[in-house]
Amino acid sequence: MALLELRDGTELYYKDWGSGKPILFSHGWPLSADMWDAQMLFFAERGYRAVAFDRRGFGRSSQPWTGYDYDTFADDIADIVNHLDLKDVTLVGFSMGGGDIARYVARHGTSRVAKFVLLSAVTPLFVKTSDHDGVDKSVFDGIKAGLIKDRAQFLDDFSPLFYGTNHGMKVSQGVFKQTLQIALQASIKATIDCVTAFSETDFRPDMAKIGVPTLVIHGEDDQVVPLPYTGKLAAEMIKGAKLRTYPGAPHATATTHADQVNADLLAFLKA
Repeated sequence: MALLELRDGTELYYKDWGSGKPILFSHGWPLSADMWDAQMLFFAERGYRAVAFDRRGFGRSSQPWTGYDYDTFADDIADIVNHLDLKDVTLVGFSMGGGDIARYVARHGTSRVAKFVLLSAVTPLFVKTSDHDGVDKSVFDGIKAGLIKDRAQFLDDFSPLFYGTNHGMKVSQGVFKQTLQIALQASIKATIDCVTAFSETDFRPDMAKIGVPTLVIHGEDDQVVPLPYTGKLAAEMIKGAKLRTYPGAPHATATTHADQVNADLLAFLKA
């Protein structure tokens, strides 16, 4: 296993496949680098260097008690970017992973970044506030309560919304089983703390600092991270960003629409 010891002693697991121009993938909650297998395989086979890591507290990385905030996640990305000496890297963040890469750019700049991709991302702000029409905080309080009561069942019940099968999307039982298996590898503390982080962190100031070509991809039927509050607004706030929406697509587009995501990413990389 490839493990990087971070500045605070936490061990971060990562995959580093292929060679060529680098792409760094940041996964969603409550998953791991394995959610990117369709993308990692596709790009490594086409002459790119595909890198994905398990966020601290998730997958095969260490499970520290604290550190589940976006400043820490951004600095973790800086550690792996510097360790692997990634230059002209394309950053791709899915769901809560979009916040990781946005905060990385805000804290560490774009000297090593060529392009930027938000996929079904929680940016610029997920929760409803006095000046933002997002998702009500009670929804996230309910998620945390469900995790505390019966994490395994709560996450199993979450998959139909995540993949859109309750709206007719077709996903195999194997995908459902793998999703639950990955999710249950994570620290329950990390799983709960990250709900607060991804729902309440305000990335609106970070949006102005993303001064590289940006692609925003979002499903129009995303029941988890609704397009109007997030992807649509992020594309409006990031200068020059291009927005690609997928009609009828759910939250988990990296799986349900893997071929389309891969094709759009490849076109963006080559542009």
